[in-house]
This record gives sequence, structure tokens and C-alpha cells, in this order.
Amino acid sequence: MSRSSVGYAPAAAGESTAATATKPGLPAAPRGWGSTTCTPPDDHTRLAYAEIHPDEKGDTCAGFLRRAAAAFTDLGVERIERVMTDNALAYRSTAWRHALTDVGARACFTRSYRPQTNGKAERFNRTLLDEWAYQRPFASNNDRAGALPDWLHTYNHHRTHTALDGHPPITRVNNAAGHYI
Repeated sequence: MSRSSVGYAPAAAGESTAATATKPGLPAAPRGWGSTTCTPPDDHTRLAYAEIHPDEKGDTCAGFLRRAAAAFTDLGVERIERVMTDNALAYRSTAWRHALTDVGARACFTRSYRPQTNGKAERFNRTLLDEWAYQRPFASNNDRAGALPDWLHTYNHHRTHTALDGHPPITRVNNAAGHYI
């Protein structure tokens, strides 16, 4: 998905949240590693979900959005209110509009050439690159992809955040009972 963010923080997590679709640049990789990492950090909680895909087509992005919404629901985020992306064709497609309807969210778009609207997403991308993608050399794209779920768990449940007063993102979810803290 493309770079984006939302400058919005609802009063309580799980009531009204905004997911963000982003695409960090990945480290230079050997031939055949062409892939996109789709990452929507939640605007209020800073919870994140990510998948690696070979393209950024409308159907791919739509499927990703549905899975991201399900993952956020599993983490205790009850509703995604809006999803902010750039103006790429994938986010103007019929498949994307149907996915937004399916998850009950509305589309928002970043202003062109305004990185200020991307603050939280850009910071997450930097963290993703530093702590996952660039942390060590991977022998293959499969090795790199295999390390992503563990990193996401650490990020969501154990890694402290300055913006969250030193707490991990999962602590901002109101109904996170039964989840690791």
C-alpha cells in the first residue's frame, strides 16, 4: 500500500479508529525479491499489522484491507472509521471501494507532496525498516517474511513507545482482555 497517515486520535481505542495504509521502501534485495510490505498502523493505539505482497493492485490491496481489519478486531479494535492512503490507482479501484464498505470505513487521501500528513505512518515505516528489514541480512525473501510475524508481535505487545508514555500499543485498547501484554 502507499505512504499515508491520519492526524486523528479518538477518545478511546476500539470505539473509533483510523487505520493507515503505508508502504515503506525495503532494502535493496537480490533479483526476484520484488515485494511490497503493506502496513496500516492504527492512529490511536499505534497497533500495526503487515503483510508482504508481490504487487499493489486493487484486488491485492482490497484483500489486505479486509485481513488487516480482521487482525485489528482480533486485537480488540472494534471499528475502523477511515483509511487514509495516497492517490494511487489501487485506492481508486472498485475492489478497494468494496473492501472499505465491507469493513465499514471511509476513504481519506493524503495531500500530494505533504509528508506532514504521514507522520505516524512514516515513523512506523522507519521503525519497521530499522528493527525488521535492516536488522540483519536475510538469505531469502522467505526468511525475511518469516521474521515479520514475530517482529509484529513484539512491536504490538512488548515494544514501548515514547508517544504512549512508555507503554506498548496493546495497552491503548480498551477491551484487550486475554491478549499478551
